[in-house]
Amino acid sequence: MAMTSYPADSPSPPELPLQPICRDVLMEKYAQEGEHGIDDIHRRVARALAQAEKPGERETWAARFLQALRDGFLPAGRIQAAAGTTLAATLINCFVQPVGDSIIGNDEGYPGIYIALAEAAETMRMGGGVGYDFSRIRPHGAWVAGTRSSASGPVPFMRVFDCSCRTVESAGARRGAQMAVLRCDHPDIEAFIGAKDDGELSNFNLSVALTDAFMLAVLDDREVELVHRAEPGPRIRSAQQHRREDGLWVYGRRPAKALWDRIMRSAHAHGEPGVLFLDRINADNNLYSCETLAAANPCGEQPLPPYGSCCLGSIDLTRFVRDPFEPGARFDDDAFSRLAALAVRMLDNVLDITAWPLERQGREALLKRRIGLGFTGLGDALVMLNLRYDEPQGRATAQRIARTLRDAAYAASCALARERGAFPLFDAGTYLGWGTFASRLSEPMKMRIRAWGMRNSHLLSIAPTGTISLAFADNASNGIEPAFAWSCTRRKRLPEGGTREYEVEDHALRLYRQRRGERAALGPAFVTALQMSAKAHVDMVAAVAPYIDAAISKTVNVPVDCAYEDFEELYMQAWQLGLKGLAAYRSGSAAQGSVLEVRTRPACSGCAAPVAAA
Repeated sequence: MAMTSYPADSPSPPELPLQPICRDVLMEKYAQEGEHGIDDIHRRVARALAQAEKPGERETWAARFLQALRDGFLPAGRIQAAAGTTLAATLINCFVQPVGDSIIGNDEGYPGIYIALAEAAETMRMGGGVGYDFSRIRPHGAWVAGTRSSASGPVPFMRVFDCSCRTVESAGARRGAQMAVLRCDHPDIEAFIGAKDDGELSNFNLSVALTDAFMLAVLDDREVELVHRAEPGPRIRSAQQHRREDGLWVYGRRPAKALWDRIMRSAHAHGEPGVLFLDRINADNNLYSCETLAAANPCGEQPLPPYGSCCLGSIDLTRFVRDPFEPGARFDDDAFSRLAALAVRMLDNVLDITAWPLERQGREALLKRRIGLGFTGLGDALVMLNLRYDEPQGRATAQRIARTLRDAAYAASCALARERGAFPLFDAGTYLGWGTFASRLSEPMKMRIRAWGMRNSHLLSIAPTGTISLAFADNASNGIEPAFAWSCTRRKRLPEGGTREYEVEDHALRLYRQRRGERAALGPAFVTALQMSAKAHVDMVAAVAPYIDAAISKTVNVPVDCAYEDFEELYMQAWQLGLKGLAAYRSGSAAQGSVLEVRTRPACSGCAAPVAAA
């Protein structure tokens, strides 16, 4: 059987047999013609990223980049699949595209709806997922000046975008991904909340953008105004409707608690919509002075401005646990910091070698040079350190790892600015101004930033890493998540249609069994997502979030019998803790079908808990 193979001097796990699903995902999604395994892909990607270096130094950097990939840096899927190939594909995973209120014109710098549709189609054709804020589209029934017709509202136009996503085949046969965002004070917010109740919009994730004013109104049991800049028109004019001093038209008023309850009951029933806390997102933004963030990429880990993009990569934390499962198990901070610094350079290089679906996306990216370095395998790494994910010591260790990542990444970007120049919109006064993420850095780091600048406006993002963790990390736990189950049945879509089921095991369990034997009892650190409280999931995000400048993609898994009141409280706690958003999912609820299925099977002899099959 094929083996995962690493050089002897890298921070690597012992060799483990390559699981069939890991092999098939690797070869189907990432390997190109003539490539037969992980190291072939690593060599291609390393050579491609080195092309951004000076000509005489490319071989040296290619060798260093190759070692970084072998040591556990996992660039995002588009980089792994397309770097160094002739594919007409972007290396950037996700974008946010603006949508204006006109049909084909230009709405104060925002492209009309069908222009935005064409731009999104081109972005998806080249492999990028897209997030949109549909809040500029006038509500259903509003007056359309110069016509005898009234507006359709955002939701019918979302159906057009959904159909386009389903129709356009992206580069590398990647399924399209979209995020739709609507502000909580848009007059059509209730139609948006229920837009997927009948199974429509299957190519969208939905998120409601909540403001602090709305959340305070919920707590105080006050009404909120539903507003838009478009005039309602005579057919739906009522006594409540008037034009405010800020130019917005008031369409009506609703009790904030009633809207909140509508959002929460929909999320409780089928996992959507998620929520984005807009004011927190913008207050933390290093570039608050020159951009406003109103939407996020499809998985929510990157709030982005119009035409913004996220250049992503993750570090496999399991590769830095020394003496795993032993009483003296420890995390190698120094090796982790060194790899993080090199990963920043690699992601910065991606911005200079990638193809951009749209010229405006490229201009936006190179003005700010956003990247999103994060980690994967947190749940497994904690198990290997004998720490429970849902206990204070586990959260403290995760927080220390995130702080180490932040410090290494910001130091590396500052050093790159000294070597290559700061991003063009860098201004030390506003970048380090009160309230920004960067203002919380250490004073020595801020002194260096004032002296040399920053190469990248943003550096940190924790993304979901489903298929790259499968293909390159032996099914290590996904992103910031704990393991969903130690062993499971996973359904995989086949290129020719249909699905195939695979038995797959979590990396930490496989490593434990290799070291301790098949019959060894599992220790108390082996806790899965559904064996811990929902609050423990939120608490982990709260522990890590202060050290992540973009955002964190995290699904709070809760049991199907979670009471509505407890479920609702999770979202309120998330806002009160200063998080940037939240999505919770009741396993076994009426949410969209999962690729993982848990089936209880007989426990191993001597195991502390049953082994679940997913």
